[in-house]
Amino acid sequence: MSPSTSPRFFTEREVARHCTPDSCWVLLGTRVYDVTAFLRMHPGGEALIRSRAGKDLSAELEGPPHRHSENARRWMEQYYIGELDRGSGTDEVQTLRERKKASEQTNGKTAEKRTEKQQQVDEDEDISPYSRCSPVDLDQDLVDWRKPLAWQVGHLGEKYDAWVHQPVDRPIRLFGNPFLEAATKTSWYWVLVVWVPVVVYLSWYCYSTLAQGTTRIAVTSGFSVPVHKSMFPVLFLMGWFLWSFMEYCIHRFVFHMKPPAHNYYLITLHFLLHGQHHKSPFDGSRLVFPPGLASIVVGLFYLILHSMLPEILGVSMFVGGLCGYVVYDMIHYYLHYGSPKRGTYLYGLKAYHVKHHFEHQRSGFGITTTFWDHPFNTVIPDEKF
Repeated sequence: MSPSTSPRFFTEREVARHCTPDSCWVLLGTRVYDVTAFLRMHPGGEALIRSRAGKDLSAELEGPPHRHSENARRWMEQYYIGELDRGSGTDEVQTLRERKKASEQTNGKTAEKRTEKQQQVDEDEDISPYSRCSPVDLDQDLVDWRKPLAWQVGHLGEKYDAWVHQPVDRPIRLFGNPFLEAATKTSWYWVLVVWVPVVVYLSWYCYSTLAQGTTRIAVTSGFSVPVHKSMFPVLFLMGWFLWSFMEYCIHRFVFHMKPPAHNYYLITLHFLLHGQHHKSPFDGSRLVFPPGLASIVVGLFYLILHSMLPEILGVSMFVGGLCGYVVYDMIHYYLHYGSPKRGTYLYGLKAYHVKHHFEHQRSGFGITTTFWDHPFNTVIPDEKF
């Protein structure tokens, strides 16, 4: 519902009927919200919301056990569709505009006629994917959502940091050029298509090379230690563990750098790398790395290991790290769109990651594991959902 559209009125009976996975409505006082699109995204799980369909959630937002953040409350307003009409005994839905028109007719007033062009604008607004994001006023927001955002955000200056950490559920267009825009979007399965064959081939290559029994580590000029093929799983897991540390460092020190307010280019770079994900955290086309961009990080990881270790040992650790990256991207996608079962490891990770997006943007940098948040003191306080 767009900011300029008057709210509709619904009866209690009508709200209560919307309690299915295909249509789920809830209340905050007398305000009605259609949260169907948010069911899978909710960190507490779909069942938690569906069990409260048609009910007032005001107490749940205040807690205990979990008091929702201001960003969470702001996010909720995107699903606002109207008001509860407690005085009506029928299922007829009325709008404020209809009531106003009836009142004006009673008082002998006539409504101002709209031009055909104005009516067409309103119709376009109703079918626009932006129209249900009511809190974002296209005329009053700090950026013009009708234009590509990549070249606008750098002008926000000191307002950028607060703006980018106020998430919205709406599509983002980064570039005007359709080919450049398409290059920034990647379906999740391309990560598997591109990198899994590489992981499988290099794993076979490393294991078969070590199985030849010719690989040795030189300790001194006259003494070396043979590396048995049974060491491959150990090297593989060491590489995976090393990737988990890189994952934390990249997320914390690169993706969450705070660009100087006066530097247009660093703000733009931050937005392209990670800011757009925090502004629109459920944009499914930008939840995994495009293979082209990922290959830069993957190549750097390989060069570091290749320069520090004998070739086959470095490749064995590299393939473990590459597998860790693939798992990272898949888990990150699932944490945004999956519905893990309560009590499972992924359920805890989903709640943890969603809190990072909505409330604790300066902590909770672990994605596949919270291990590195502990020694670096960036753990998000534990809360129950």
